[in-house]
Amino acid sequence: MYKFDVEKVTRNCIEWIRDFFEKNGKGCNAVVGISGGKDSSVAAALCCKALGNERVFGVLMPQGEQFDIDYSRELCEFLHIKNITVNIKEAVDGVYNAIGGSIELTAQTKTNLPPRIRMSVLYAVSQSVNGRVVNTCNLSEDWVGYSTRYGDSVGDFSPLSKLTVQEVKAIGRYIGLPEKFIEKPPIDGLCGKTDEDNLGFTYAVLDRYIREGIEPEPDIKARIDTLHRNNLFKLELMPSFDPSAVD
Repeated sequence: MYKFDVEKVTRNCIEWIRDFFEKNGKGCNAVVGISGGKDSSVAAALCCKALGNERVFGVLMPQGEQFDIDYSRELCEFLHIKNITVNIKEAVDGVYNAIGGSIELTAQTKTNLPPRIRMSVLYAVSQSVNGRVVNTCNLSEDWVGYSTRYGDSVGDFSPLSKLTVQEVKAIGRYIGLPEKFIEKPPIDGLCGKTDEDNLGFTYAVLDRYIREGIEPEPDIKARIDTLHRNNLFKLELMPSFDPSAVD
């Protein structure tokens, strides 16, 4: 029977982060894109536990006016981490305008460009502060492709990508994060809907299916399976030609 040992997993994750930095950037800082939601909050808090808050650097990246930016600021204050705010609106608009004069941008293009620019910002900051970029994706969102390839799906290390939404929340509570950061509904930033509204099912249902094999009703199961199958490419390395395999 499935049981999540939050104490053990949290302890092991903190040690894993320390070990990563020992091997891949001794003395470097963890650079985290801060949204104020559960994933960036828990990832940043785990890095603080592993490295000390003086080695964690938060990057806030609103696109113009962001109604919930106070969550991000309050998290940085709560964790006592250095942070910078980089408004990406001009960069996004610049690319839209540069491309839009030649081809018509699709809705999907407009949705995915901001997270890709945010990742470029994270790496620019990281290289300037002796950092390593934290990937903040979790297993549940990755399972159904709720991330942008070469946007929030990448990073230098990923403490949460093998943990479901419910497990990430459990860790957040265990390490003492305020409930407001753990239960902040993820908003897509485009139409104002939550992730669960867009997906058509809750993360609780998805997590039970992933961890315990408890199948939801047939139409939801079919949707989850289709999303998972269609988005597996986001989790795989880029295919590359191997000349040695050719006869």
